[in-house]
Amino acid sequence: MDVDVTSVAGAVVPFVTAAVGAYGAGVISRIQDGAADATVNMGGELLRRLLRRPESAPELQQAVTDLAVDPADEGRLAILQLRVLEILHADRQIRSEVVEILQASKPDVSAVGTRSVATGSMSGGIVVTGDNAQITR
Repeated sequence: MDVDVTSVAGAVVPFVTAAVGAYGAGVISRIQDGAADATVNMGGELLRRLLRRPESAPELQQAVTDLAVDPADEGRLAILQLRVLEILHADRQIRSEVVEILQASKPDVSAVGTRSVATGSMSGGIVVTGDNAQITR
């Protein structure tokens, strides 16, 4: 499998950051105990997979703990991304598992029929498919 590891790491970090934002440094114990709820499921699952590499686990745990201090700190986010990149480069099995998790999280969106509309994500706006539609705001 030929994968752009940098893109995969870029997709992983927001999920892990959300988990850290929800639970702070305690996220690692929560995911290991299986006590994570829907808020951290995706980030927790990704983090669990990444932590399975014993050579990298301490550095990743430190990056998560540091990020918990200030989840908006760009430097701490960069360090987390670097740790994730290192693991994905070093371990092909974990990399393929992470890619599989990320692919499974994408919504399956399709539109069928005349004037159908499909969107995987929409944050406002109006979608009109009928004839002579008039929209007033």
